[in-house]
Amino acid sequence: MRDANIFAFRKAMPRMSWSPRNLYNLWRRSCGAGAAAIDFTRTPKTLFQQRWISKALVRAYHGDFINEKIFKRWYLPDTLPDVRPRQHALSTNGDLDAFAGRTEQLERAKKRAYEKKTKGLAPVGSLMLAEVERRIDVFIFRCCLAHSVYEARRLVIHGSVLLNGKKHTDANTRLAPGDMISVDPAAIRFLQEPTSSKEESKDEQLSDSASELESLDSSRPGPSAKVASTNPSLTPFHLPPYASPFIFIPAYAEVSFPTCSAIYVRHPTARPGYSEIPTPFDADGEVIRLAWEWYSKVRPRTRSKSQMAREPENRSIGGQ
Repeated sequence: MRDANIFAFRKAMPRMSWSPRNLYNLWRRSCGAGAAAIDFTRTPKTLFQQRWISKALVRAYHGDFINEKIFKRWYLPDTLPDVRPRQHALSTNGDLDAFAGRTEQLERAKKRAYEKKTKGLAPVGSLMLAEVERRIDVFIFRCCLAHSVYEARRLVIHGSVLLNGKKHTDANTRLAPGDMISVDPAAIRFLQEPTSSKEESKDEQLSDSASELESLDSSRPGPSAKVASTNPSLTPFHLPPYASPFIFIPAYAEVSFPTCSAIYVRHPTARPGYSEIPTPFDADGEVIRLAWEWYSKVRPRTRSKSQMAREPENRSIGGQ
């Protein structure tokens, strides 16, 4: 990790981590004093300063572990993708549409038109970060198999991750639809017993109180004794502090927690009022737009053969 103080309160840069310090920084940028610094509605800052601040915040969360030159060269699209569905001609003859089998397609087209009218355009600005979401370390973090993207990188580099059944140690790999990753359960932190003295004392207190409740329940008639009994065959699960963010899993990931594996189903996309790329900022807000404006002006346009040879692994077809 290049920066040892990435969770500094002074900068309050959001990161891909569920550390309590980072969650506090996320709150400051969302609701606290830091939220006013990224409200550019009425600000004395120049357009260059607004773009620079937005670029720094977006890069802090989406890929601060990626070198800036590599990020600009390989992880940014040439243009923002067009996620608008293909338009279907709406007919007024319902019998003809039913005969041609177009009823379902026309209903979908009407639904999309209604969503576009009520929710607006799709937030395609966030899709500038779709290539970052394809990285194997980011995908492991999104699947809640690691506490942070930095821990996910260590799991990959240390050989605790399988890609389609084979050990994979390149954390820069971009997954293809259909790729399956598996993480060694012994390396997943929230499946291990806590080792600190404070956590051990808490566990002892909880076990003592549980034993007292079990003895009280066993002395009473009724089904309460069955509720207090525990099943030793179940996998122990130790939630980290402030574990509520772990309930979120993106739509492009299919996770199996019993097997500690996940499948990258498809590339993330967006639709009116919704973006599949998790971000602490508004998916179609000023911060994302200004960051794209910054990179659209400074990203490199030419790629030589020597540069093409240094491209991070980009898997196009799952399983190959």
